[in-house]
Amino acid sequence: MSDSRAGAARVRVFGGPTALIEIGGLRILTDPTFDEPGDYEVGPGMFLSKTASAAVQASEIGHLDAVLLSHDEHPDNLDHAGRALLPNVPVVYTTESGARRLGGNALGLAPWDAHELPRPDGGRLTVTGVPARHGPEGCEPVTGDVIGFALSAPDLPSVYVSGDNASLELVQEIADRLGPVDTAVIFAGAVRTPLLDQALLTLNSEQAATAAAMLGARRIVPAHVDSWSHFTEGPDDILAAFTAAGLAERLYLD
Repeated sequence: MSDSRAGAARVRVFGGPTALIEIGGLRILTDPTFDEPGDYEVGPGMFLSKTASAAVQASEIGHLDAVLLSHDEHPDNLDHAGRALLPNVPVVYTTESGARRLGGNALGLAPWDAHELPRPDGGRLTVTGVPARHGPEGCEPVTGDVIGFALSAPDLPSVYVSGDNASLELVQEIADRLGPVDTAVIFAGAVRTPLLDQALLTLNSEQAATAAAMLGARRIVPAHVDSWSHFTEGPDDILAAFTAAGLAERLYLD
């Protein structure tokens, strides 16, 4: 995806939650997942199954200036190959608890914490942690902490990256504080788990369209909608929901 305006973000989704954002001369990767298809045990008798390879290999990504890691505890957001990539990146923005687990170059952000990332042109890109919740209220003992991100600079269009968020109330909080945004990278897929009575752990397609409208996003890039068997909705569902909401012309599907 590209834009004719100078300085606009380019976003390429490689599969699952993994996308490359190019903005202000910087190359920033979200939740890196580059393993080949396979199964991951996430609890006694519980498995997550990756069903498709990423569109590129980790070795083909090239230089990165930062990683936006919504959380480190689930293999569909950080797999083995993704974890191996992290030490080669100058900074990994993630949750505060994740930064303690990862150590090294990991920088934990609480909601509304901000950090400035130097740009090649001498400017700076502000990376702000924004609220996210990986399920219904009180889910954290089961699903863990998660964080979203906002990218901004006075001379650049803004970018929102939701991470594995299931709360429209938090999206409204972000919209009230930061909106409208230029580009929204929204993780969807309608993930559910029996551990929380089949409650949604990420937005479903209809909710993703609602979130896009709340944010006033000019462009919406859906992610986290393919390559894993536990994602219950995919790109076709996204297209149908955004069409029903009258937002299809803002949708960018690879």
